[in-house]
Amino acid sequence: MNKMKKIGIGLLTLSAVVALTACGGNKTSKEESGNNTLTVSVDKGYIKYLEEVKGDFEKENNIKIKLVEKDMFDQLDALSLDGPAGKAPDVMMSAYDRLGPLGQQGHIAEVKLSEDSHYNDKDKQQVTVDGKYFGSPAVIETLIMYYNKALINEAPTTFEQLEEMSKDEKYAFEGEKEKNVAFLAKWTDFYSAYGLLAGYGGYVFGDDGTNPQDVGLASKGSIEGIEYATKWYQDVWPKGMMDIKSAGDFIDNQFINGKTAVVINGPWAAQGYSESNVDYGAAKIATLPNGKEYEPFGGGKAWVVSNYSKNKELSQKFVDYLTNVDNQKVFYDMTKEVPANNEAREYAKSKNDSITTAVIDQYESASPMPNIPEMAEVWAGGENLMFDAASGEMSPKEAAQAAVKIINDNISQKYSE
Repeated sequence: MNKMKKIGIGLLTLSAVVALTACGGNKTSKEESGNNTLTVSVDKGYIKYLEEVKGDFEKENNIKIKLVEKDMFDQLDALSLDGPAGKAPDVMMSAYDRLGPLGQQGHIAEVKLSEDSHYNDKDKQQVTVDGKYFGSPAVIETLIMYYNKALINEAPTTFEQLEEMSKDEKYAFEGEKEKNVAFLAKWTDFYSAYGLLAGYGGYVFGDDGTNPQDVGLASKGSIEGIEYATKWYQDVWPKGMMDIKSAGDFIDNQFINGKTAVVINGPWAAQGYSESNVDYGAAKIATLPNGKEYEPFGGGKAWVVSNYSKNKELSQKFVDYLTNVDNQKVFYDMTKEVPANNEAREYAKSKNDSITTAVIDQYESASPMPNIPEMAEVWAGGENLMFDAASGEMSPKEAAQAAVKIINDNISQKYSE
């Protein structure tokens, strides 16, 4: 998934804002403007939501919320330069796996989680770095399973069912004898493959993702998962599935064109499937042959506060406001992204949307993605992990050990004290 690739809580009361304004008289200095304005940077898709909910907060706190439309990752990448230059927003969103580097480098502030946010332990783990919270969870996401209703009536619940489907001639791949596309998954991509490895007992880092000295991708369980995937690549799937760059497009094309019955993909794929008029359903990913749950990465986004903000207290209060039950319900209604707030999450599930339900159900077995800086080396080290085994260039054990060596070497070189 390469593309995905410190404040105590406080309340700035209305009287305090009035006092600040009175001290400045009628001046419109930059300092006064900063005290009465919070700048919030978000992707284009969240602008309407913020416009909908910010009004009450502005009235209650006698301030102005200034919205900046900017790609989340572009904003996060710019923070190290924009912050010291006084150009950074006060509040923005961050992917969970970016919190570690940003927090440890001092670019985002420590926050406190509001009681009205209703988070469970997994949600809290997503935003915890070195025992501190560096964001308030806003969105959860994870891989799910899609199935074509024109080909099958309901979602398979076990991989044994998927194996049986892959013997059906109606899913035979034209041009490659004895190859079948009934079920497809982009396991050459480490993000997509991790749920399989974790389901067999593999892991990225020990101590719940916090110990980079313990890389578990060459563990016995991880190797078993790679062995299972290799059988699909060598015995079932067409050669195109081994192309690291184009396998994702191949899978989507087969599913959209009615050749493939079941695929693993993220909730972000739903729009493309809908626009292609695929009559699809969504469900939790099937149980693995070992009887264990598929354990994909559980990711998402959090509201964060810039450590360069001149108004951290009010920024904290706005983050609390955005993550309360009512506003997380509005967030779901307007974006259809699953809210992190547990009470709002149940509200979302009550809407009986198949994508929403699948994400919520799958998230229960998902593994929080490590958010420590060393995670960056896992994406690079794991890039060829499945390809090396599936192509036969290495055994599953050799491929796993080679990947772990790359990861360990890079961590040693870049993060040694």
